[in-house]
Amino acid sequence: MAAPPAYIISKVADPIFALAIGLGAAATRINREEKEKGKTTQQTIAAAKRYG
Repeated sequence: MAAPPAYIISKVADPIFALAIGLGAAATRINREEKEKGKTTQQTIAAAKRYG
C-alpha cells in the first residue's frame, strides 16, 4: 500500500494556496458583516485602504 502524498500541490505552492484561501475567506466575511451594517462594498474597501 502506497503512502499518501505529502503535499496537495507542491511544497512551495501549498502555503501560498492556503494564504490565498485564508485572505479570500477573511475578505468575504468582513464584506458580509459590513453589508449587514448597511455599508456598500466600495465603502468597505475605502475604509480598508485608510487603515491598511
